[in-house]
Amino acid sequence: MFKVNVMKSTLLVAGIGVLILFATGCDKLRSRDALNHGVQAYKGAHYTEAVDYFKTAVQLDPDNTMPRLYLATAYMSQYIPGAVSPENVQLAKEAKEEFLKVLEKNPSDTTALASLASLSYQQAQSMPDLDQKLKKLDDAKEWYLKLIAADPRNKEGFYSLAVIDWVKWYSAWMRARADLGLKPEEPGPLKDKKVKEDLQTQYSAVIDDGIKNLQKALDIDPNYDDAMAYMNLLVREKADLDDSPDQYKADIETADKWVQKALDTKKAKAKKAAEAAAQGGITAEEAK
Repeated sequence: MFKVNVMKSTLLVAGIGVLILFATGCDKLRSRDALNHGVQAYKGAHYTEAVDYFKTAVQLDPDNTMPRLYLATAYMSQYIPGAVSPENVQLAKEAKEEFLKVLEKNPSDTTALASLASLSYQQAQSMPDLDQKLKKLDDAKEWYLKLIAADPRNKEGFYSLAVIDWVKWYSAWMRARADLGLKPEEPGPLKDKKVKEDLQTQYSAVIDDGIKNLQKALDIDPNYDDAMAYMNLLVREKADLDDSPDQYKADIETADKWVQKALDTKKAKAKKAAEAAAQGGITAEEAK
């Protein structure tokens, strides 16, 4: 009798295990179905509907990071930089929370890292308080550094780090010029030695870091025209800190070369896109 009871218990446990596996498999299938519906709604810009589908997909298969990644992206797609309504602030908060949950399972998820970096950068741009803006830019910088650590060939990561450096430097540079009564088109270098020394002390390393990151982006993609455009800006604006008119002139000539290189690259890309469009029967914009 004892052996019979043991056998029955074993069969019962095995049966329960099969039912659990079956239920789990069904949940995964239902999650996948909800995810597919969510993707279709997202593509149609029906973000509220997409969010509901993605939430369902997450609940049915919480270990799968893909539905959660889509959920976070759907929240972020609705976020409007600069808008201060409670609803908009909540969207940014929910997007960040979901991306962070993705990183809990996969710390090297480049989509989550890039999105968190972009979200912080967007939030920084709309902050009127300079100290808060700089702090949020530092947050964005940290996320971009993590993105590059996960993907050392990510040109957008290096480029974005350079843009953050430029944003930090640009406001101080423009304020210094305005305080000295200089017009935007008036050539440098700055004549006031004290002002120039203060800017050099605070921002030379920032500018050099920006130039270094742009060069890394260009090493990855030599035809990265956006990086060329910012290289022009940083080299041109840094020339205001030069010690002599001759050095200033040389730096401006270097900046001009970056401008021309960016223009030539854009033209070459446009020509290539037009040729591809002509061969494939699509518009030049589609070819890009």
